[in-house]
Amino acid sequence: MYKSLNREDNFADRLTFFLLHFSFFLKNYKNEENKIILQEIYDFNFRQLELSIREIGYGDQSINKKMKDYINLFHSMVSEIHFWDNLNKSDKLKKFSVFLSDFNNIEDLLDYFEDFNEKLSKKTLNSFLKSVINP
Repeated sequence: MYKSLNREDNFADRLTFFLLHFSFFLKNYKNEENKIILQEIYDFNFRQLELSIREIGYGDQSINKKMKDYINLFHSMVSEIHFWDNLNKSDKLKKFSVFLSDFNNIEDLLDYFEDFNEKLSKKTLNSFLKSVINP
């Protein structure tokens, strides 16, 4: 995934990819039936993100700003891919270029996420959770 990055990847790059994956995950499984478990997954992910930022060594004031920035980034991603399946390739590339501006070949990443989105659409949420949560 980092082949087309012009520099060494960093925490923000890795987080951007994680948040894009998580956005597609939520897009595919968001419905009334999954509402509670998806909220728990969302809360867990952002708690873990906050812990990771603390481990890096940011102070409390910086952590609050970083968390706000990352949550806003994530929600803008969710908003941009909400109607993903109705967009043409050109529109999808434009949306990706907003989040992946440092990457040269966004088309390869688009192909990757198109494949990821398709695989998600063919599986149930329970298929991802069954080995994680005991019913």
